[in-house]
Amino acid sequence: MNNTMDNASDKCERLQSNEEVIEELTRDLESSCIKVDESTRSKNIAGDSWDILDKKNNESNDNNDDNAQSTDLSEDALEDLLKERDLSLTEPEKEAFKGEAENLKQTGNDLFKNGEFVPAISQYTKALEICPLAYSKERSILYANRAAAKAKCQTEKDSAISDCTKAIELNSSYVKAYIRRAQLYEETDKLDEALEDFKKVLTFDPNHTDANHATRRLPPLINERNEKLKAEMLGKLKDLGNMVLKPFGLSTNNFELQQDPNSGGYSVKFHQNPM
Repeated sequence: MNNTMDNASDKCERLQSNEEVIEELTRDLESSCIKVDESTRSKNIAGDSWDILDKKNNESNDNNDDNAQSTDLSEDALEDLLKERDLSLTEPEKEAFKGEAENLKQTGNDLFKNGEFVPAISQYTKALEICPLAYSKERSILYANRAAAKAKCQTEKDSAISDCTKAIELNSSYVKAYIRRAQLYEETDKLDEALEDFKKVLTFDPNHTDANHATRRLPPLINERNEKLKAEMLGKLKDLGNMVLKPFGLSTNNFELQQDPNSGGYSVKFHQNPM
């Protein structure tokens, strides 16, 4: 009987000893964790941001079969993600992201100089995806640089115009962005828009050579285009009129517009076809 009690007592002591060991191991668990320094945290946040962007890009591609080759987020979607991310960043972390964006921009610039425009676009895009929104000047330059690279690709001119517009929204006095957009407008036959941008440049720099030449060169081209469009429109109206009048044995040749020299208004004079 005494042996049994002794054994039970020994067992309780062993159990108590085990509990004490567990308590000893867990007591300082929190203090034994390694603290992550600021640079490591910044890298982790960057990784999280890239994961979110990649996920969004993949979702965008899955939902848009007609545009399967495009991996760019819309500008609004990108800014929403960056706005959410930037709320959790410290000032040193924002500076770190800006520095990384500058490195990507420099890589893009080097690629651009070597004529590698598509890889350059990719670098500028990556820079825009990590550069904090607070650095509007830096982001404006990134958009303008990406526009320059896109302008070299024939199928990207409209997208390049959009990038120039974004650069101007971020920096309303960005002369280079106005010039680049004006040139793209002219290349895509948007002459009125091009003229307005060149005029805007002259408000910042009245002596700008290209802008001065353009403001003299474009108005005659615009007038020539307008006259051509007017002639085409009148030709189509005449064809339509002839189609309507044909069942009555008439044509537009039976009608003549005459201008009143006093009022400047027009009247229609009918001419009967000779029998």
